[in-house]
Amino acid sequence: MARILALDYGSVRTGIAVTDELQMIASGLTTIATANLKDFLTQYLEKEKVECIVVGEPKQMDGSPSESEQEIRPFIGQLTSLFPDISIERQDERFTSKIATKSMLEAGLKKKQRQSKALVDEISATLILQAYLERK
Repeated sequence: MARILALDYGSVRTGIAVTDELQMIASGLTTIATANLKDFLTQYLEKEKVECIVVGEPKQMDGSPSESEQEIRPFIGQLTSLFPDISIERQDERFTSKIATKSMLEAGLKKKQRQSKALVDEISATLILQAYLERK
């Protein structure tokens, strides 16, 4: 089997998570500057077999798309062009940042570590991926 990759896409940085080859466990991979994301993905996909990329779908409380969706849709179009053999899926990402921050607190991370937006984004990507796996 191939891995599944998840992205918590942001205008500045993107959190990335990945499954094991059996697609059972979601783990944080890294956080990368969004400007470098396509290059990172290209290099990663040359080394690892990935069958699906899950992109977080930000929504308002009423279920309507959030403003950041306007940036994500063109990015998904670029992903589809760059990697036509990899399916692109979406997963609701409401509350992932809050849950990530709470889990960092519960894990006993120091305040300075909890303020790392990069770590929050990586954990959020992991939560997105875990929710996708549970839904699948």
